[in-house]
Amino acid sequence: MKHKAVILGCNYYIGLSTIRCLGQYGIHTVAVDYSSKQAYGAKSKFCSEQLIAPHYKEDKEGFVRFLIDYGSKQSHPPVLIPCHDSYVEIVDEHLAELKRYYLIPQTEQGLYTQVMDKGTLHQLATQNKVRVPETVKRNEEHFFEKIENIIHYPCIVKPVDSPAFVAHFRRKLFKVNNKEELVRALGEAEKAGLEVIVQRIIPGFDDHMYTFDAYLNQQSRVTNWVSCHKLRQYPVNFGASVFTEYKKVPELYEIGAKFLEQIGWKGFAEIEFEKRWKPANFI
Repeated sequence: MKHKAVILGCNYYIGLSTIRCLGQYGIHTVAVDYSSKQAYGAKSKFCSEQLIAPHYKEDKEGFVRFLIDYGSKQSHPPVLIPCHDSYVEIVDEHLAELKRYYLIPQTEQGLYTQVMDKGTLHQLATQNKVRVPETVKRNEEHFFEKIENIIHYPCIVKPVDSPAFVAHFRRKLFKVNNKEELVRALGEAEKAGLEVIVQRIIPGFDDHMYTFDAYLNQQSRVTNWVSCHKLRQYPVNFGASVFTEYKKVPELYEIGAKFLEQIGWKGFAEIEFEKRWKPANFI
């Protein structure tokens, strides 16, 4: 293979999975991280090359220069694959510069960031008539009344900026069971300087979750897709998939493909869906 695959972030299962999936087909994989400590993806037998780069937060400009320097020395532009939201943000911010040296499917600067931001993603979904859980923003009028009458308890307090939230709290969200817990969670987020939203919990167990994965070409058209049934996730209820099975669900394609094409997405994407659960009636 002439084009290398440069994988950003190897201390997480996504980076390891990417290296394994590409390396087994003979693709030259380059594991990039700011430290070799805990970068277990780089230890894979399918990893061809490991690079230690400047820290993406502590020295963002140095990190970008590092990528440009590496890409400029290659005979063929490598494919750049960010495996963490923080790397995606940097690629989006410096998209024009990096596209001179790397193959990056996205062409519209800002779209990556819009989709990662929970607030703007909610707006995009609503505008394109994709159903999303009822959501209330902290600055809305009659905030607590809306929680009581629309969202209901228990509910979840989710970050707008997921990477910053996880880095600070080491968790993806707060689940609250009453107003007292909600006030406490909002206070902790405010103290950390993090914007959050409050969202209704869609009833149902982990096995009511489905994923729609797709690849969109440069005309923003879905060329390949697969749907899966999630059976287990970790942490339970609000985690990452740990056990899924392939299950073709045409309805997911009808919803997911239309949404991704309408927003002009290019490259790989995954959308998670939850099937509404209704408790059985017992006499």
